[in-house]
Amino acid sequence: MARNRTKRETLLKQIENNLNSKLAIGQSKKADKAQYIFDDLGNKTLVKEDETRDKIYSWSTYKTYLKHTNYFAQWCREKYNCKTLKQCEKYINEYLQKLIDENKSAYTIKMTACAIGKLYNCSSKDFIETPKRQRKNIKRSRLITEREKHFSIKNNAELINFCQCTGLRRAELSGLRGTDLIEKDGQYYLKVHTATKGGRERISEIVGTDKEIKAVVDRMKSAENNKVFDKVSSNADIHSYRSDYAIRVYNKYKRDIKTITDRKEIYCCRGDLAGVWYDRKAMLIASRNLGHNRVDVIAGHYLR
Repeated sequence: MARNRTKRETLLKQIENNLNSKLAIGQSKKADKAQYIFDDLGNKTLVKEDETRDKIYSWSTYKTYLKHTNYFAQWCREKYNCKTLKQCEKYINEYLQKLIDENKSAYTIKMTACAIGKLYNCSSKDFIETPKRQRKNIKRSRLITEREKHFSIKNNAELINFCQCTGLRRAELSGLRGTDLIEKDGQYYLKVHTATKGGRERISEIVGTDKEIKAVVDRMKSAENNKVFDKVSSNADIHSYRSDYAIRVYNKYKRDIKTITDRKEIYCCRGDLAGVWYDRKAMLIASRNLGHNRVDVIAGHYLR
């Protein structure tokens, strides 16, 4: 008589189920973070625990974590014949050391550690120390890639100008419609609500010369209720154009550092940019226009 056997899920399916259970799309990460109160002496008291550890707030983060944890699981399966996440757990540090020995970028290693930490409900700080991330080592958009050699700047001048004036991501460009144009007191903005990171809507200012802004506005108006771009070239370096936009916004709102009397409003860079100072308020404006809310992201990835 045949025995009833429960089919065991594959490692990759275990990972998918694990990360799916942590999805919190549309929830407020800010509300879930630890909250403190301070007394008159400056003593800090925790009034709300950090609830972000076991949650994933955006689809892009989910996809990235899924990719890196799958790499980890495949390695564990091939080298140690692991069949469960529990069996894989003791090899985390060995896997991270392998990435270090292979001279993977500090960003890739840190991302992998964060992804695995999310998988096991712990912090990346619980693992071996990984190389520090430095702005000078970011490879994306620093050099011309093979595919960018096949991208005509002349033939795509309108797309490039549009990106540099708006700072939209590739997916946001693909979902943009002419009706997303907003005018207020002679200034033009875009309502970005399709395929945004974390599902957060935002209003982004259109920034550039009068001629550059007019070209963007004309393109938006001519699209009416239709998509502004039927197709966005996969060879376009969108991240580089977002960087151009961030610099434009920052330069528009920055103050002379020497005139800022409150030290808290000055951002002092560290690492390879030590000694460089930025206007924190202008950085935050640029960050929010890009769909972020952290000045360190602007300093590390966009301002140059």
